[in-house]
Amino acid sequence: METAIIPVTPITPTDNNDLVSSEVQPNKRRRKKSIVWDHFTVETVGDGCIRACCNQCKKSFAYITGSKLAGTSHLKRHIALGICPVSRQRNQQASDTKTANATYEPRKRQRATPGFANIPFNQERCNHEIAKMIIMHEYPLHIVEHPGFIDFARTLQPQFNMVSFNTIQGDCVAMYLNEKQRLLNFINEIPGRISLTLDLCISNQAVGYVFITGQFIDMEWNLHRCLLNVVMVPSPDSDCALQQAVVSCLSDWQLENRLFTLGFDQSFSNVNINQNLRALFSVRNPYMLHGQFLIGNCFARIISLLAQEALWSVGETVKKIRDSVKFVKTSDTHEETFFGLKEQLKVPSMKDIFIDDQTKWNTTYDMLAAACELKQVFLCLETSIPDYNLAPSMDDWKQIEILCTYLKLFFDAVSILTGPTYPNASAFYHEVSKVQLELTHAAMSNDPFISNLTKPLKEKFDRYWSDCFLVLAIAVVMDPRFKMKLVEFSFSRIYGDDAGMWIKIVDDGIHELYLEYIAQALPPPETFVEERNGSIIPEQNGGVILKTEPPEDGYLHEEGYLQEEQTHEAAPQEVSHHEVAHQEDPHHDVAHREVSDQEVVSQGVTHQEEASQEVPSQDPLISIGDGLSDFEVYISEISGSHQMKSELDQYLEESLLPRVQDFDILGWWKLNRTKYPTLSRMASDILSMPFSTVGPDSVFDTERKKMDNYLSSLRPVTLEALICAKDWLQYGGPSQSCEANVKMEF
Repeated sequence: METAIIPVTPITPTDNNDLVSSEVQPNKRRRKKSIVWDHFTVETVGDGCIRACCNQCKKSFAYITGSKLAGTSHLKRHIALGICPVSRQRNQQASDTKTANATYEPRKRQRATPGFANIPFNQERCNHEIAKMIIMHEYPLHIVEHPGFIDFARTLQPQFNMVSFNTIQGDCVAMYLNEKQRLLNFINEIPGRISLTLDLCISNQAVGYVFITGQFIDMEWNLHRCLLNVVMVPSPDSDCALQQAVVSCLSDWQLENRLFTLGFDQSFSNVNINQNLRALFSVRNPYMLHGQFLIGNCFARIISLLAQEALWSVGETVKKIRDSVKFVKTSDTHEETFFGLKEQLKVPSMKDIFIDDQTKWNTTYDMLAAACELKQVFLCLETSIPDYNLAPSMDDWKQIEILCTYLKLFFDAVSILTGPTYPNASAFYHEVSKVQLELTHAAMSNDPFISNLTKPLKEKFDRYWSDCFLVLAIAVVMDPRFKMKLVEFSFSRIYGDDAGMWIKIVDDGIHELYLEYIAQALPPPETFVEERNGSIIPEQNGGVILKTEPPEDGYLHEEGYLQEEQTHEAAPQEVSHHEVAHQEDPHHDVAHREVSDQEVVSQGVTHQEEASQEVPSQDPLISIGDGLSDFEVYISEISGSHQMKSELDQYLEESLLPRVQDFDILGWWKLNRTKYPTLSRMASDILSMPFSTVGPDSVFDTERKKMDNYLSSLRPVTLEALICAKDWLQYGGPSQSCEANVKMEF
């Protein structure tokens, strides 16, 4: 009865015609489900034993043994994987056309990937992806000429035609120009100003490359930091090299009247360079605190300088620790003994020792911190390894522990620059003021080692603090969690009894800056609009609107309207007068100017009262109408006096927000920009100020980076394209569509 399930059998139908005919339909269904039977024939070997024979190599496989069915999976593998020698040989000899005995390909595989065979080959897209790969991973442009890469690409796609050096160079520059146009369109739409930082890189040929980075806040209050230009300067020591690079950048990105701050590092500048930059900045930004937003120090570089100075002061002790670590890490036997001794002494530290990279001071700090936690093991290592005679003394370990205390202070301060996102300007004040406070306190320590270690550090950091404390403090005032309160608190700890004088400098500075934003928004005196009822309404000035309503009976003469208009026109002129006086004396009292503005408004109100007194009263009753008209006048007077308080004063007088860890300061200003229209514009520019000129990967560098020989051998436009495009692609540029399609040929 079992022979009825055999698809192909040498038994004739007449042997068991009834059984065969009754099982014909199931056999056909099974044959349709698996096409392996196009390559195999079923043969009955013995009683209850049926085997499948390959039609090509004649090899026999188990199929049915008794009641056990082996299935067809092993038969598919024999054909599909090329195990069959005859099938494999025919497959190698076959051309594009398939014969009836061609290699079997399972139907399921064909259904799983039906789309890949239909995807057309696109040479331009391949060229684009190669250019993107070269930019993102800093591969040399000559990679397209390397035989290994050519063979690899042809193996993946035989139709691919490998591009030449000049072609791939043009593709990289074209990608750079497309991304640059997108970024330029985005920058042109931001409402505020942009801040720039300068960094200098020198090649082995003594050619300089100025890296110019821009930082700004967009319309949605997102902070952006992107590399704008890499300008080659043949003579980096020239007094006008940096100035020319800045002028080129401002022209290239259409930023002539939009510069807010300019930051650079004085380590590669001199007095003449500083003067030229300050002269340029005073021309490009003549209003903002009289050029005080020229930031001449990089926070990361000054902290790196302090760390190197501290390590150098105890250099001999640091060398003992480094040599001890090398003794352990350069020998497997010594390392095994060291960690065996650690377990024996039950030292709880989970840190592992490692040899530092002396070009990164944070690795030296990590090495010393780990060694301090394992000092007991080092002290006992000499008993286990007689050759070890480098053990530091207890005094050495004490010095290293004190050193690590201040290295940790520096490490924590600059760690805000190594995060996934660049911090806004308000985050720097706390870190900088903490370093200033700790160094001031340590320099007066009774411990001679601590005082000798920190006094030189304090002298260097004092110069940085004196140059930057004002802009740092103004930035933190824009944080609604701190405002002026944090400045008052920290200054009292830093300056002691003299804190009041320094606090007043910050308060005057931020009010002066606010008035400069008010002055920028002032309309010309002719911008008065006459309503249908004849009232004169000047346009809005810093959130103050003056409006004079005539009496309902129209008893006021035309002379009254004329006098009223003259009175209102005097207000902007008075402000302009104070602006001139204020520019001559940058340290004048800002409150005097506010009082002058109030006097102008009060004169207008007095004139209204005098004019209203001229109206003869024929009604003996005090109340008019329903008696609530006087109440409306009272409410208008209260609201009018309330409007005279500036946005800045309202902001400073409001209570502080709770200090939460993940507070979004830019999101807060976005929500309150309608409440503080002028102050929010100022906050947008201030919070985008950069205080570091280096990228996250260079924060802990002890040496200035050099331009490698390969990049310096390229054309200036190609070098700038490769470096800038990588920055835009790596950190993600603004999501804006650009229809420009640029093609460069070299």
